[in-house]
Amino acid sequence: MNGRHNIAFGFLFMGLFMLYGFLLIYLRDFAPDKAEWIANDNTGPHFESRLAHVHGNLFAFLNIVIGFVLLKSRMPVRQHRTISWIALSGMLMPVGILLEIYLHVSPIFVLIGAVFIVLAVVLTGLYFLRTNDPLS
Repeated sequence: MNGRHNIAFGFLFMGLFMLYGFLLIYLRDFAPDKAEWIANDNTGPHFESRLAHVHGNLFAFLNIVIGFVLLKSRMPVRQHRTISWIALSGMLMPVGILLEIYLHVSPIFVLIGAVFIVLAVVLTGLYFLRTNDPLS
């Protein structure tokens, strides 16, 4: 894995979560039981589904940015691959929210993904803090 994969999967992931956002709009505005959806909008699965949508797009964007930065940097290959994998693994968080809502899976994937995306961002920041990499 390298930055190119973060960019590719980031865009694909963003596309999927944008489609999920359109589903949420349909459920809120056009579905036959939209009044019930609106009444439960700020509780339970309805609220969590919005969290998944927002975090899915945010983490996709972060992967696109991290992938671009990785490709442009002079970062050592091993560090580059490590950050790339960690950032991609961060996308477990929004997927974990959906698994929790629809399949009643443990929230462990939410926590793992959250730790990974934070770690990827911090490691990328530390690399640039410690080097004079001009991002050429």
